[in-house]
Amino acid sequence: MVDLRRAYGAAPWHLLLLVGCLAVAGWVALRLAGEPTAGRMLLWFVGAVVAHDLVLFPAYAAADRVLRRAGRSLRNHVRVPAYASALLFVVYLPGVLGLGDGTYAAATGLAPEPLLGRWLAVSGGLFAASALHYAARRPWRR
Repeated sequence: MVDLRRAYGAAPWHLLLLVGCLAVAGWVALRLAGEPTAGRMLLWFVGAVVAHDLVLFPAYAAADRVLRRAGRSLRNHVRVPAYASALLFVVYLPGVLGLGDGTYAAATGLAPEPLLGRWLAVSGGLFAASALHYAARRPWRR
């Protein structure tokens, strides 16, 4: 076991988990290979990787570097609502941006117009709650 850990660089359970993840990814790739829209899905996946690695990662790394100067506590009070807001944005992306109106309306029977306002309201609420929490904790710090 010690030789495996030294050669691999991590615990054996990590290797087993990685092999399991690769097996699941391979199974999904085989399932999607027969789909007529597999090319479009691959294009979206590659586009998402490129957009994240070349645009988003440098942007939020720079923002984090700026927040690092403000202190650890403030940085975490900005990070948590920002991540939650970003996750909500990605999940509801077509509705927030007003894309796919017909699909959303057909699936839910609702109009997608209020989604942008709701996402902004939830994001504002998350940041406001975090600011209140930071303000409440601030007097207690030395």
